[in-house]
Amino acid sequence: MQKRILVVDDDTMNLMRTKMILDKYYEIVLADSGEKALYVLRSEKIDLVLLDIAMPKMNGIETFERMKESSADIPVIFLTASGHEEDVMSAIRLGAVNYLKKPFQPQELLKRVAKEFE
Repeated sequence: MQKRILVVDDDTMNLMRTKMILDKYYEIVLADSGEKALYVLRSEKIDLVLLDIAMPKMNGIETFERMKESSADIPVIFLTASGHEEDVMSAIRLGAVNYLKKPFQPQELLKRVAKEFE
């Protein structure tokens, strides 16, 4: 059974790029907002979440906090274009397993995802 990864990003190009990189190895589910991500997590089995920090309405940190309230303990890797160290530190303090700065190299994304499934 292929592992299922939920990719959450408000930028369609980022969603498509991430899906193209991972599609060969994993089953990919896409969400373009924190609200949609929370819905997917309530209704489907997900093994890992790749979560953008900077999103309108509900940002990645808030989405992650809500996930932790309601979901099983699903590992989260934050994706951030932000250079703000505080965003990354907040994510790690909340329990994110890793983070990746955008734009990322495809092999770096594959390596970090594979590490979580070891």
